[in-house]
Amino acid sequence: MDEFDVPIFKKSYELYKDFYSFRSSISRQDRYTIWQRCETMILEVLEGILTASQSSKCDKLPVLEKVSQKLNFLRVFTRLMKEIKSMDNRKYILLQQNIDEIGKMLGGWIKSAKER
Repeated sequence: MDEFDVPIFKKSYELYKDFYSFRSSISRQDRYTIWQRCETMILEVLEGILTASQSSKCDKLPVLEKVSQKLNFLRVFTRLMKEIKSMDNRKYILLQQNIDEIGKMLGGWIKSAKER
């Protein structure tokens, strides 16, 4: 299996590209605090998905659960950016939709990993 063909990887990759494209619209003050934390989390989610896709069956679940935790942090921090008006509603909605979709895919993968 080519890990780059995994739908959840593709979706996470697109999430990062969307997130990155908003960078110039974020105030300098926020860009080096909460924005940078979110960017790091997205990269950690991508890294975790790649790691899980290359892990043995018994090693997959802990990696996926860590990715799920990072995704939940990202969800909260993204909402916080909207509430402090660091990000407008349109960008927030786009990012949240992508995060939610990744979350659903991840949930299915975790459920599948638990059944093995």
